[in-house]
Amino acid sequence: MDKYIGKRLDGRYEIHELLGVGGMAYVYKAYDNIEKRWVAIKILKEELAGNSDFLRRFRNESKAIAVLSHPNIVKVYDVSFGDRIQYIVMEYIDGITLKQYIEQQGEIKWREALYFTVQILRALQHAHEKGIIHRDIKPQNIMLLEDGTIKVTDFGIARFSQAETQTMTDKAIGSVHYIAPEQARGGYINDKADIYSVGVMLYEMLTGQLPFVADNAVSVAIMQMQAEPTPPSRINPSIPKGLEEITMHAMEKNPAQRFPSAADMLEDVERFRRNPEIVFRYGEQVDRAYAGTSADIYGNVQQNAAPQKYNDNYEYEEEYVRSKNGARASNIIKGIVAAVIVVALVVGGIFGWRYLQNLTASTNKTSDEIVLPNFVGKIYASDIEGNSEYADLTFEITYGNVPSKQPGEVLRQTPAAGMTVKKGKTVSLTVNGEAEQVVVEDVKGYKQQDAYDALKALNLSPKIQAVADDDTAVGYVVKTDPAAGSTTKLNGRVNIVVSAGPEPAPEPEAPSDSTTGGDWWSGLFGSGSSSSSTETGTEQGTAGSGDPSQKPLTDWWSSLLS
Repeated sequence: MDKYIGKRLDGRYEIHELLGVGGMAYVYKAYDNIEKRWVAIKILKEELAGNSDFLRRFRNESKAIAVLSHPNIVKVYDVSFGDRIQYIVMEYIDGITLKQYIEQQGEIKWREALYFTVQILRALQHAHEKGIIHRDIKPQNIMLLEDGTIKVTDFGIARFSQAETQTMTDKAIGSVHYIAPEQARGGYINDKADIYSVGVMLYEMLTGQLPFVADNAVSVAIMQMQAEPTPPSRINPSIPKGLEEITMHAMEKNPAQRFPSAADMLEDVERFRRNPEIVFRYGEQVDRAYAGTSADIYGNVQQNAAPQKYNDNYEYEEEYVRSKNGARASNIIKGIVAAVIVVALVVGGIFGWRYLQNLTASTNKTSDEIVLPNFVGKIYASDIEGNSEYADLTFEITYGNVPSKQPGEVLRQTPAAGMTVKKGKTVSLTVNGEAEQVVVEDVKGYKQQDAYDALKALNLSPKIQAVADDDTAVGYVVKTDPAAGSTTKLNGRVNIVVSAGPEPAPEPEAPSDSTTGGDWWSGLFGSGSSSSSTETGTEQGTAGSGDPSQKPLTDWWSSLLS
């Protein structure tokens, strides 16, 4: 019997069942009797709870991570640092891991892979802007909800376990497939390590395979540092060129050659989504962000670079605690060299100048800008539509169908909450529709089979209809009926209009009535006249048969005169 099940932590969290076991902690499903909600509680293993250095870093970083607030990041509600037990209380996610989904599907269609990747990058962008690096991005740490929403978990947790041991054991095999070369080498890492991991996950989603596989973790780590992955298109030829370029660019061995940031990668992903024919040619570009930085191929910054490392000793404490308890006594280290003080003053001056610049920029921000609120979870009709608070925004509504959510509840928004946009910006909201209603997905530009599969997955009954179209390649979708974004009944019919290519050029017409005499000639020669023959021969393609009545007028007249 598990010793925690049935227990109540701090008189508040009632533990019901074990959800999983990791290298560092046990994860339980529990009920918060104060907030009246289900939560997930990660309880540290006892062997780690006895390490004072580990606990110090765990306390500091947990408080930092708790400030993250993003729809694609699992929310941390509470942390506890008791003498006997250390735990983190998190948002409970009723879903499966992205790893489980990949294993179920084998390979994910590239549009779906992009949909997941966009959400992951938005989460990382938010965290990186807060100065937090995940360090353990992998599909096992990505939760997938029923409506397709992605939730990134375990921010900052990986750094603790890495600090406990420098030995690459087989227990690390789950992570080593996704770590950056500089991370495998044990060198200095920054947010670009997370970008590399995203690239590996995108590779796996597109191909159904990991880029590097070996019998043990050490071998995989060596391959991460030295081997080049097989281009994804060799495994799955249907992967567009631009998407392959994005994947391989994120997986560059040298961090300076990767995307400068999660925001930059997200920008190119969005560009590709708008135009799947785009080609980036990253090899011809120069990463200006790293111009002048001295770094080797493994991302180890040289002595002349002076990287800013994360300060594990920083105490994340609220100001009111400091004012209430007073300033803590600190040990004064004697013998500080004057030069060090000068350097500190110079550095402080630089940061102060940058702070004043940012403050000025913030103060001078134009009045035509607005920071987007979080619309997800709100009811569109009552909370958003007609609300004067959002009068400066324009809303574009599509509908989803998630039975577990309220009708009218906002499921997703684009751009994401927290982004600064111009007033009048169009915000796309996915609103939960009525039960038994399905929103027709926009499959315009899809291949015929891909469109069929996508609509079939929505519990619709797709039918293929071919039409001539000059602007769309053969076999690709022109439109749907009902149109994309509209709702229809569950299992309702949706016509997929597919291009059959340009309309064929018309066949040469028979001589006009002005030449042949038209009806006058027909009356002269009776029912077997050339007028009737011409129509029949043209439509049925029988001109040239032995029966003169089945020939065009010109042929019949020629035979008559010969």
